[in-house]
Amino acid sequence: MHDNAFTFYHDTVRPEWVDYNGHLRDAFYLLVFSLATDGLMDRIGLDEAGRAARQRTIYSLQAHVTYLHEIKEGTRMRVDARVLAHDAKRIHLYMEMFADSRADDDGPVSACEQMLLCVDTTGPSAARFDPDVLVKIEALHAQQATLSPAKYAGRAIALPSRRQG
Repeated sequence: MHDNAFTFYHDTVRPEWVDYNGHLRDAFYLLVFSLATDGLMDRIGLDEAGRAARQRTIYSLQAHVTYLHEIKEGTRMRVDARVLAHDAKRIHLYMEMFADSRADDDGPVSACEQMLLCVDTTGPSAARFDPDVLVKIEALHAQQATLSPAKYAGRAIALPSRRQG
């Protein structure tokens, strides 16, 4: 991604994350993106202490992962994220995973688009973001507003239709 996308997570592909094909197992891509979402939560004031004090958290409503390139055990990686949209209760988040073994010019190894919901943990039920949290979300969104469109966002899963005839 570009300079205005924020890096929310760094890690290395761990041995227990590797499958029988010798690369990162599909489920662990989502784990890495989930951990990056925790980084976003920390940045907007919903870290562990903030969640406890506010009785608020974030739930994932939907996630779409696009697998672009394999990465193998020991590979250093990072996840860059940006807020595509938001309202009083939700964040439309877009993330891309990059491997240090590849140049950023080669593109991401994976992309993930998520819809996140603010939740009052005493319910649990949907809740509005606290005003100071919403200001931080708005600031992230504003800082990233001029970025080029998120390349892998908004994709649908479907087979191409067959023409009859």
